[in-house]
Amino acid sequence: MNVPMQVVSFLSSRGLKLATAESCTAGQIASYLASVPGSGACLDVGFVSYSPSGKAGFLGVKQSTMEQFGLTSEAVAREMAEGALRQEGCCADIAVSNTGLADGGAEGGPPPGTQCFAWSFRTRQGEILTFAETRKFSGSRNDIRSVAAIYALSRIEHYFNANVAAAQRTP
Repeated sequence: MNVPMQVVSFLSSRGLKLATAESCTAGQIASYLASVPGSGACLDVGFVSYSPSGKAGFLGVKQSTMEQFGLTSEAVAREMAEGALRQEGCCADIAVSNTGLADGGAEGGPPPGTQCFAWSFRTRQGEILTFAETRKFSGSRNDIRSVAAIYALSRIEHYFNANVAAAQRTP
C-alpha cells in the first residue's frame, strides 16, 4: 500500500489542498506527498518549526500551551495545524501537524517515540474542526520520524470522513 499515492489520489479527486505543520518529522510529511506525481495539485504549503519560538511565531502556538502541556502534546499539535490553516497565504482545506520525540527527551517527559498529531479541516462555513492523536513508535530516530510521517498521511481520509459526518449532524 502506497500511502502518499493514496492521499494524493484522495485529495485530488475532491479538489482539496493540504498544508503541513511539522516539528519532529521536519518536512517528511510534505516530502512524501511531493514524491507522488500530480501532488502539486493538492500540496499547498509546508511549515517546519522545531523550536518553541518557531511554533509561536510562525504557527501561532501559544506560549502558555507549550508551558502547560509541553512541546510533545496534542494541544501543541492542534494549535500547529490550526495555525497553518490560519496563515494569510495558506489556501489549504486540510492541515496535518506532528510534534514529538524521536529519541531521548527530558527526564519525566514523554518517552522516546511519542508522537502527537493533529488534523484540521476548514469547513464550508470557514470554521476549523480539529482531531488529535498520540502514538508511540519504536525504532531508530529516523525510523520513528519516517513512520510518523506516513502515519500522519494515512489518517487524513479517516478524519476527513469524520469531519463530513460531524458536519452532517450539525443543523
